[in-house]
Amino acid sequence: MSAETHRDQEASAPAEESWSDSRGPDNPAARFGATLSPRASAKSLQARLIRKERENLERVFAGIADDDALARTAGVIAGARRRFIVGHGRSAAFAHLLDLDLSHGVSQVSLIDGLSTRGIDVLTDVRSTDVLVAFSMRRYRRETAQLAEAFARRGGAVVAVTDSAESPLVAHCSEAVIVPTNSDSVTDSATGVAAVIHLLTALTTASAKGSRRRLTERESLIHEMGLYI
Repeated sequence: MSAETHRDQEASAPAEESWSDSRGPDNPAARFGATLSPRASAKSLQARLIRKERENLERVFAGIADDDALARTAGVIAGARRRFIVGHGRSAAFAHLLDLDLSHGVSQVSLIDGLSTRGIDVLTDVRSTDVLVAFSMRRYRRETAQLAEAFARRGGAVVAVTDSAESPLVAHCSEAVIVPTNSDSVTDSATGVAAVIHLLTALTTASAKGSRRRLTERESLIHEMGLYI
């Protein structure tokens, strides 16, 4: 769901509480008392968590079906010469997953992890054909927003995967995929984000040049090197 579509939906239904407004506290300690009861049985809690995750996934897929932000984002990534991915804190796990999956069939994919690839080094050589895929979920990490702003200011394209149209990334990106993260657990849900990463990888790989050749060569190397049992 794009940031613009989300704002339009909120404006057209002001009396309804949006999913982003109903997520509860933004820190695990406060969420424990708000969403989890120590007196609840494991079975009843499990049922409630599963129900919430199903509802959340339905929101994710409905938003993707109603808006083409995800397809546009995949197009931007596929059309870039170099693709950088970043996320900090919990969002680092999302960035790492996209890096692993996208690298199978797409070339020039780099995870900005602060070790092998550092943000400051990337910023010294940003080109107009580069794209930064930035993940940021509440509580939003300052360094992700700063990197996205600096990358865009130097002429690169920024696309964001985030959880609200009010996310600090939205102001600096050309495309934003807004993912519902409602949860009854102590953390916001990661289920929808994982689904978006899966779809984004598939759409990007399908339209990127040389994907079939790269996938075939990769499999050949895997067999040659005996990587799997």
